Amino acid sequence: MSNERAEFSKRLAAAMLAQGHEPRPGVLVTQFNLRFPGTSVVFQTASRWLNGKGIPEQDKLVVLADWLKESPDFLRFGDRAARGKRGVRQVKEEAPAYDDQKIFDVYRTLPAAQQKVVCDVILALAVPPSRRSASAKPRAGVKANSRR
Repeated sequence: MSNERAEFSKRLAAAMLAQGHEPRPGVLVTQFNLRFPGTSVVFQTASRWLNGKGIPEQDKLVVLADWLKESPDFLRFGDRAARGKRGVRQVKEEAPAYDDQKIFDVYRTLPAAQQKVVCDVILALAVPPSRRSASAKPRAGVKANSRR
C-alpha cells in the first residue's frame, strides 16, 4: 500500500468521524451515492478508499470534500497542500473604512424590493468562490448579457 493512499484513507476516516459518521465502507458508499450525480460507486470502491488501496478521481473527491466539509486539496494531499501554498505571496486587503451602522441605517430606509436586492447581493458574495463560479453559469434558455 502506497504511503499516499494510506495517508488519504486516514484523512478520509478522520473527516468522517469529525462529521459524526462511522468510517465504514457501508456508510461511505451510502452517503457518497446520495450526493454524487454520476454513476454510483460500489461497496468495494468505498472499502478501497478507506483501506488505503485507492484514491478517488477528482470529481468524486470534490463530492466527498463537500459532504465532509473539507477541502478537496486537504483530503487528497493533507498538509502538503497547505505547505505548497505558503510560497505564494499573500496580499492582505485593507478593511474598508465604512461605518457599519450608517450603512445599516441607509439600508433600513430602502423600499422592501431594494432591501431584497441588497440581501441577494450579500448572500451571493458570501458563497465560497468554488461554488460561486458554478452557479454563475448561464442557465439553458437564458441569454447572458454581453457588451458590444
